[in-house]
Amino acid sequence: MAKEALLIVDMSNDFVADDGTLTVGKPGQIIVPYIIDTANQFLAKGKVVVVAMDAHQPNDPHFDLWPPHNVVGTPGQELYGELQEWFRKNENHENLIYTPKPNYNAFFKTGLAEKLKALSIEKVHTVGVCTDICDFLTVAGADAEGFKTAIHARGVATFTNLGDTMVNHMKTCFHTEIVE
Repeated sequence: MAKEALLIVDMSNDFVADDGTLTVGKPGQIIVPYIIDTANQFLAKGKVVVVAMDAHQPNDPHFDLWPPHNVVGTPGQELYGELQEWFRKNENHENLIYTPKPNYNAFFKTGLAEKLKALSIEKVHTVGVCTDICDFLTVAGADAEGFKTAIHARGVATFTNLGDTMVNHMKTCFHTEIVE
């Protein structure tokens, strides 16, 4: 059986809370219980869980395109709601990895591929926000690094109407398994 990892992408206050600066809002909030349950299942089975989070400096060039968000050291960059409690409870778990990321793709300049390969991970499951941006580009990054990929349709959300389109696009482009 292939060794698997779950990637929780960008579930921060700025992306999920009602008052977040670049929020998905309710669609992102609704998926939190699913993400926690899935993460608990992965950890209970000895699988790896990665929390991949945007980590920007105040003068980041991303802010030429987007409002300032996920600035390091701010409440906006912290995990949203119950996910923060879940992380604190599990932060010393040997199979939990926190990965700050400088751009949309959790594999870009983070060393994540090397960490996962060192753990013999073969397949990466993705949940979080935003389906059509960071989730899509993270799946693309995982595929480019040679990992099999899965996207959890009940565990992703976005602020556009492209969510389902992008999930299907991942299946077409990267042979991504869609977990219902």
